[in-house]
Amino acid sequence: MGPLMLRYYEHKSAPLLGGYAFFIRVVWSVLAAFWVTIFSLIIGAVGYSTYAPCIWIDGLHNAAMILAGMGPVVEIHTFTGKIFSTIYALYCGVVYLAIMGMLLAPFYHRMLHRFHLEDEAAKARQ
Repeated sequence: MGPLMLRYYEHKSAPLLGGYAFFIRVVWSVLAAFWVTIFSLIIGAVGYSTYAPCIWIDGLHNAAMILAGMGPVVEIHTFTGKIFSTIYALYCGVVYLAIMGMLLAPFYHRMLHRFHLEDEAAKARQ
């Protein structure tokens, strides 16, 4: 785990976060996923506009559709456009998984933390 994640999530021996602190954690995760999405859309829109060549709104539309997993909309005829489209599609597959991880991580961590605390309490009672 990186240094940011070590500060971002509490240790297993720490008490469970309160409702407001957990809400703030979820908001930060949503904001991080939002900015990764915006950054990826900008890369796609500029790339399609430059290499495919198409107008910027078609590039943005194509980038959004690929990032969402729907597939390309604009037909690409240039060699460089097809190479960019291939690389961008692979990039979007990884980004999609990363965004889902960012959005689900606070909930998954809270669930595991709660299970760990319940397990520790059961061991203490024995």
